Amino acid sequence: MIEVNGLVKSHGPLNVLRGVSLTVVRGEVAAIIGPSGGGKSTFLRCLNGLETFQGGSIVIDGLRLESDTPTPIRDRTLRRIRLEVGMVFQSFNLFPHRTVLANVTEGPVHVRGLGQDEAEDRAKRLLDRVGLADKLGAMPRQLSGGQQQRVAIARALAMEPQAILFDEPTSALDPRMTAEVLAVMTDLASDGLTMIVVTHAMQFARQVAHTIHVFGEGRVIESGPPSQIFEDPHQEATRMLLSEVQAA
Repeated sequence: MIEVNGLVKSHGPLNVLRGVSLTVVRGEVAAIIGPSGGGKSTFLRCLNGLETFQGGSIVIDGLRLESDTPTPIRDRTLRRIRLEVGMVFQSFNLFPHRTVLANVTEGPVHVRGLGQDEAEDRAKRLLDRVGLADKLGAMPRQLSGGQQQRVAIARALAMEPQAILFDEPTSALDPRMTAEVLAVMTDLASDGLTMIVVTHAMQFARQVAHTIHVFGEGRVIESGPPSQIFEDPHQEATRMLLSEVQAA
């Protein structure tokens, strides 16, 4: 489903990604963990074109982007990728002047070309699934952080993507709201949705992910199933990361 080879990303003299390579198969939940500043969020932003990259290649559901892809081809490819890959951000990014229902229908109507009635039916089903069927007419400012993030998840699902990228979706939430959002994500994973999740929620990564990718200093330090990463990590950097998490 997703194949990344030798991805390089720089901000001026700062090398953020230094040759990242990994694959995600269809239906897999891949968790990305690592210290702050290790390139995790930048990696996700490169996948959906929010950041350009200077080296390597990305293939998503057969759509290829390379660092030297000509701009017109890159723009066309990105439009297709963004139809197939949703993203859920740390800070929700809901339209503040739209109701919950309108936030979820906006993409299907204006990007997918879905009829308003069909889009609203889909949105209502998804909002019910994330536990917000009673908030259709609410504005984002009237919702808690956890509720806003669940709206953001419903909005991403409404586009019927092949995969969803989650960029530390619970980092701005308190423990109760975090539990609400992680419960929704766990439910989605059980449905076989392809997911890449940048997270500090180690218990979620351990219980839900099929593969853990440990990032550090712009590289993939090691990858493996949760049992190996958490119980028998091969790299000292991984052992240090996990010991710091446990001590926190």
